[in-house]
Amino acid sequence: MLEVSGLCKRYGEIVVADGITFSLQRGQCMGVVGPNGAGKSSLFNLITGVAAADAGHVRLDGVDLAGKRAHQRARLGVARAFQIPQPFPKLTVFQNVLAAATFGAGLDGARAAAQAQAALERCGLAGRAAEPAGRLPLLDRKRLELAKAIATAPKLLLLDEVAGGLTEPEVALLAALVAELKAQYAVMWIEHIPQALHAVADRILVLHFGRKLLEAPPAEAMASREVREIYMGLAAESAEDADAAA
Repeated sequence: MLEVSGLCKRYGEIVVADGITFSLQRGQCMGVVGPNGAGKSSLFNLITGVAAADAGHVRLDGVDLAGKRAHQRARLGVARAFQIPQPFPKLTVFQNVLAAATFGAGLDGARAAAQAQAALERCGLAGRAAEPAGRLPLLDRKRLELAKAIATAPKLLLLDEVAGGLTEPEVALLAALVAELKAQYAVMWIEHIPQALHAVADRILVLHFGRKLLEAPPAEAMASREVREIYMGLAAESAEDADAAA
């Protein structure tokens, strides 16, 4: 579904993507981790078309996205959900999702309304459809962010730290929803909450200074000495000592 090959991007002396290559199938979730400044959000910007790559290719379902702007990529099936939900607060929950179906998927009338309603039901928000979006608690705002994304009829879901700010039980509920959604889509999930990725991700992509450091199953990636040293901020000796003490 998604093929990224040799993706490169730099801003002056700052390299945010350095030959990144990977692929992702429908029904899979790839977690994306790395320290601040590793290039995680920049990778999403390059996939969505917010930023233009200096080199390399992004293909979605066999279509090369080179030269296509963000709105064109959205119509081709790229959707992104953000850490900080920003709904139209005075519009209802349904109207927010209807806007996504109308302008993201290019639907109108009854088709847009049906798409919006289906997205609300999928994300557990059908009972709050008539409420102003600005009154939703944080977990439901996160669900609304996912509902807006899937209302655009995507093939690829890019989740940018969508569990941020939630309590541990809420993270578990959101992860269960993402696990259900991945059966229909290809999913990439940037997240700093390890248990969320362990619950959903099939593989973890570790980035460091714009480079692909590692790609492996979650347990293997998190146990990697390089990941402990770079991503978790642990010295190798300290990590080994902690393992021995455990």
